[in-house]
Amino acid sequence: MNNSGIDSQKIIRRKRDGEMEYLPDDLTIEEPLEIRIGRKTVATTMRTPGHDEELAAGFLVSEAIVRMRDEIAQISADRDNRVMIDLKDGVKLKLNSAQRFGTISSSCGLCGKTSIDAIRQNFPAITSKEIRIDIDTLLSLPEKLRNAQSDFARTGGIHAAGIFDANGELKIVREDIGRHNAVDKVIGRALLDDSLPLDGHILLVSGRASFEIVQKALAAGIPIVAAVSAPSTLAVSFARESNQTLIGFLRPPSFNIYAHVERVILDR
Repeated sequence: MNNSGIDSQKIIRRKRDGEMEYLPDDLTIEEPLEIRIGRKTVATTMRTPGHDEELAAGFLVSEAIVRMRDEIAQISADRDNRVMIDLKDGVKLKLNSAQRFGTISSSCGLCGKTSIDAIRQNFPAITSKEIRIDIDTLLSLPEKLRNAQSDFARTGGIHAAGIFDANGELKIVREDIGRHNAVDKVIGRALLDDSLPLDGHILLVSGRASFEIVQKALAAGIPIVAAVSAPSTLAVSFARESNQTLIGFLRPPSFNIYAHVERVILDR
């Protein structure tokens, strides 16, 4: 994992015996990232530095600005917390989409959007019926994700998103202070590798399953979304409408299935 997202600060800690100690503590970095298409700034998001090109690429997929790798001519990051993207000739930037963003916080990817209509994107429902996952494989995913979270082990303050195949093999993992940014990073990596749609894969997130997380998964064609914590009501409704399997509270040996149970093999 990229360690540029961690900084060390001096703190005063009160120990269990009441004594005080002065020592360094690893903290997750939170800084703004400006995403530009051509000369136009389309969004500024608060994120943990590292894999910035992937975050920007995933953001473009999630917001239906691009769908395919060959729509991007060039993408690059600089040291001033900016990612610059040039679209291929003939690819039009949808100004009505890009204009709705302001500053997007690490805790809420939707905070910069100005209306409910701006939240929903028109992605087609999942049509893949091939992928199914058995219980033992599903229950193995959280530990695999935790083992890949090097920054969480040091800071305790960062989220992770992982892309797994149907056999439970971890393909991509990324960490970020923002849950939605971590998802954008794994989707962006898949886009840059020209691997979309991820219609034979599972997305696992280390926190809650919000509407936005489920929608980002749909943008990447992901049929199964799992979270170690709770989903929201809107996430559940959206998953049911979009033909996505949604699993919450994935904490071995238990889990809850909220939508489209047919992709989970319940017989052991």
